[in-house]
Amino acid sequence: MATTTEIRPRALVRASGGPRYAVALGVDALGTGLLRPFLLLYGVTVLGLSAPATGIAMTAGVVVGLVCMPAVGRWLDRGARSTVVAASMLVRVLGVALLQATPAGNVWLFATAALFLGIGNQAWPAAHAALVATVAHGRERDAALSAGRALRNAGLGVGALLATACLAGGTTALQALAAVTGPAYLAAAALAWSVRLRAHPATTPAEDGPGGPAPRMRALLAANVVYVFCLNVPEIALPLVLVTQLHAAPVWPAAVFVANTVLVVTLQVPITVLMSRFARRTVLALAGVVLAASYLGFLAATSLGHGWGAPAVAMVSVVCTIGEIIYAGSATALVTALAPARLLGRALARFQLSTGFGLAVSPAVITALAARGSAALWGGLAAATLLSASAVATESRGCLGESSGVRRLSPRLRRSRWSG
Repeated sequence: MATTTEIRPRALVRASGGPRYAVALGVDALGTGLLRPFLLLYGVTVLGLSAPATGIAMTAGVVVGLVCMPAVGRWLDRGARSTVVAASMLVRVLGVALLQATPAGNVWLFATAALFLGIGNQAWPAAHAALVATVAHGRERDAALSAGRALRNAGLGVGALLATACLAGGTTALQALAAVTGPAYLAAAALAWSVRLRAHPATTPAEDGPGGPAPRMRALLAANVVYVFCLNVPEIALPLVLVTQLHAAPVWPAAVFVANTVLVVTLQVPITVLMSRFARRTVLALAGVVLAASYLGFLAATSLGHGWGAPAVAMVSVVCTIGEIIYAGSATALVTALAPARLLGRALARFQLSTGFGLAVSPAVITALAARGSAALWGGLAAATLLSASAVATESRGCLGESSGVRRLSPRLRRSRWSG
């Protein structure tokens, strides 16, 4: 069992990359929140594309973004940090510019814009985690990663609310939203690049043989594909169940989504710090148990029918969000603790590949299971998540080794040229 110390806000900001980098994260998240939820509407209403064509173009962008992850991992392993973060933001500037230049009815140019947006969205998490892992260590790093996620969720939420308020303006408002996101991404990229943080790659040869880091992470990556389904539960599974099965008013899915965002923003760091007294592997397994329990709770709630079903689902969603918070606070932290410094970029790239794959397939899996009834949906998710948690829990401690305790920034980093 690890010991923890209090992490002060100023130290947390520095461990997260510094004030300038924190502002860059907020601006980037705000821009993404303005556009990402309404990219489909932009293609359909502004460009006059069919919904299936728009959806296929957006999916292709995500898939190509995932294909680029091995190259991002190798770039990170050569020592790049803030440059990769800035590049992930700049490539989205190009995507927004192409989006605005796309004439009505041109699905190919829209697909190209979605491709660049997808590359940026997929590359950012690994680049951000690598930057934080270079600045901070141990449990301080875990808290910094959680703080970054909370800040990003806050920015996404504010951006989505602003965009929702602007939707009454129709096509003109959507075009204006797209126009705003370009300068937002550009400003975020400039701030991130100004941090000028670079790591010194180790010269020790990689060990990807039978006992190397890649084989050791296979159980974790496989489990992560299932764990990540929890991120789409508030956005896909619960609206589907509430509206089509329980015939609840549309306000219920909206309320669940808002509550999920608020809880993640306010509780991500405190819960991560609280869980830091336990091994990361244990916490990640616990997250699977909590998520599985919430899925079974959803099964029980939906059996209550139209009257009490919606309020019960909303209450259980809080448990699901707690499981999501525990998962998010331990999974990336475990990867950064497990990976050798020389292979950190590739390890984070593989982790992002598993995350992106899980997010890509989860809508199809969730809707297919829901069509077979609540028992198939929630029972299937619970069984798969428990199996994944068991795989994480039974992995040998040597394979999922991790450091514990909060460590302060090293004097070498404090004296470096980097400043935030």
